[in-house]
Amino acid sequence: MKFALVLIGVLLLIIIWLVLDFRLGRKKHLSQVKNLESPMLHGQLDIFPHGPELFADYFKEIKAAKQHVHILFYIVKNDAFSLEFLQLLKEKAREGVEVRLLLDRIGGIYLKKSSINELREAGVHFSYSNRVKLPYLFYSAQVRNHRKITIIDGKIGYLGGYNIGREYINEDPKLSPWRDYHLKLLGEGATFLQSEFLIDWRENTNENLLDRSNYFPDVPKGLIRHQFMPTEAVTLEGKYVRLIQMASESMIIGTPYFIPSKLLFHELIGALRRGVQLTILVPYTSDHILVQEASHHYLRVLIREGAKVFQFKNGFYHAKTIVIDDKLCDIGTANFDKRSLFLNKEINCYIYNPEFIGRLKSVLQKDMDDSRPLTLADLTKPNLFRSIKEGIAGIFSYFL
Repeated sequence: MKFALVLIGVLLLIIIWLVLDFRLGRKKHLSQVKNLESPMLHGQLDIFPHGPELFADYFKEIKAAKQHVHILFYIVKNDAFSLEFLQLLKEKAREGVEVRLLLDRIGGIYLKKSSINELREAGVHFSYSNRVKLPYLFYSAQVRNHRKITIIDGKIGYLGGYNIGREYINEDPKLSPWRDYHLKLLGEGATFLQSEFLIDWRENTNENLLDRSNYFPDVPKGLIRHQFMPTEAVTLEGKYVRLIQMASESMIIGTPYFIPSKLLFHELIGALRRGVQLTILVPYTSDHILVQEASHHYLRVLIREGAKVFQFKNGFYHAKTIVIDDKLCDIGTANFDKRSLFLNKEINCYIYNPEFIGRLKSVLQKDMDDSRPLTLADLTKPNLFRSIKEGIAGIFSYFL
């Protein structure tokens, strides 16, 4: 009996600590955050929905780098493909190219210390981003740098949903083929991504490189108008609200995890009620526990209101996109979930070019053709185990 009381007391203290840690850490984070967006930029953009094609192009451009390669990923794993990537970075550093790799501390947990030592010995500048640190251990462990950006010689940029690991090149039997959207940018977009990388680098290393002109060469303007939206803490929610309110005819949301905030959920219902055709594309196969169950409550209501929901079946769907009418599309690193909305560092690209939007919509149509419609009957069929999982998912939806 005494042991049970002690155990209950310890558990209560842990819960109190976790709640205080999270609330105080979040309060501090919100006091420091800035709501940023780039000016309207012009450049040349390409989209890669297939990992093998993306990384063939990506590795080719890194091999051709002459001056500097700056890379930020959420995940680099410890498999053959990841080791090939790390070997390429070491080779470029030995050639005299400045190579910097910034990796999220939690997402980069797979990378061995020996691999990091080898990178540094070869001349690669390596740092973790968003380390778990005092005094708010629990909160800092939840705030991830989820951005995936690369800048080569200050002229070529990459941004999107792909990380480094075998699943991203279709070598994971459960999750293959992996479907994602990644941008390649030439022009002013590469310049902005360079500055964002160097801001994150300074924050995590105390090394300020923003005033070095060699990282910001003159670049030609392209024809595609676009903007970047770097976000963290709560700033993404407001940007998504404005996107939903812009829609007058149609909206497409592609996301691996559909767990909207209360505000976004009400905005989506409002859009449906004013006649906007809402289409949501999500995976059929899940790569994380409870994320599908967390979405069911929202999808039931939206389907009742007239939304169309598709579950992608030709592999795993990990893309992050929003298309508003034929006026704007958003491709980036943020999922349509509470972790991206309220915790993670993300960066999205708004694209205003009709030809590019048409190309993306063709990709989305192919993905919908490879999907099955999710019906209200699928979500309301009696299933006790699913209901239990949905209840648990609702409690922890902020952290999924």
